[in-house]
Amino acid sequence: MKFIYSCLALLFVSSSFAYEVIDDHGQILQFKEPPKRIVSMLPSITESVCILGRCAQLIGVDRYSNWPKSITNLPKLGGGLDPNIEAIISLNPDLVLVGSSPRASERMKSLGIPVFSLDSKSYADVRRTIEKLALILGVPKRDAQKIWDDIDLGVEKASKLLPPGVAKAKVYFEVNRAPYAAGPNSFIGETLGRLGLVNIMPASLGPFPKISPEFVVSLNPDVIMVGDRNYIGMNDRPGWAQLDAIKNGNVCVFKESDADVIIRPGPRMAEGAMAIVDCLSSKKFLRQTH
Repeated sequence: MKFIYSCLALLFVSSSFAYEVIDDHGQILQFKEPPKRIVSMLPSITESVCILGRCAQLIGVDRYSNWPKSITNLPKLGGGLDPNIEAIISLNPDLVLVGSSPRASERMKSLGIPVFSLDSKSYADVRRTIEKLALILGVPKRDAQKIWDDIDLGVEKASKLLPPGVAKAKVYFEVNRAPYAAGPNSFIGETLGRLGLVNIMPASLGPFPKISPEFVVSLNPDVIMVGDRNYIGMNDRPGWAQLDAIKNGNVCVFKESDADVIIRPGPRMAEGAMAIVDCLSSKKFLRQTH
């Protein structure tokens, strides 16, 4: 989809150094030069900035950003939904990168803080985010393209490693215990699809629908995938003890570090795909599946 980058490139204005980029809320931000003091308020954005080679420009991050290790000592500035505005202002950033929370964004904008919103729910969104960040940060187009190509190739390689006996298994992926699920049109759902798995969630519900526990019971997945932080109490939900996935022990409970990789729409999506394959490839899982 080279046209995406080409369209974004047309946003550059005619002055020798000034350019402008449109964020995912339709706001136009103008830059005289690539920003040097950046705050990132979303882990996937932090990771994308770093994979583009601009970790050194980060002066603060959200409380959940923990990769790469070089950013772990940066000031933690709250979360995407509850940013520490005073702490952000004290750092005097020339750009704050945020997710899809309009309330937090508007509060910062009202105080004169330059804010750029990026909302990644699908593979296409992730690619667009990397391309927009590359434009903002002054990273060559070819570098952004290579990053995306590496992600895409990595997921494709992971798909070839899934054991044949697990292909077409019906999967329920729980994003958090509300419960929110990963739908087929989310980046997680797209990964499951590329691996040859079947997402039990109807696409019509959206990328990350809030559902009832009873709905999952009615769909009776072969496999459940969940991070260890959200797994506690899952088996005690009404009717869940009778789910095939739980009766057969076919539950992938990802440790925190793996769950972080899987649920973040950024440069480590291929690693997330491999974490899923690793679970499904375990001897215990295969024995119970067959």
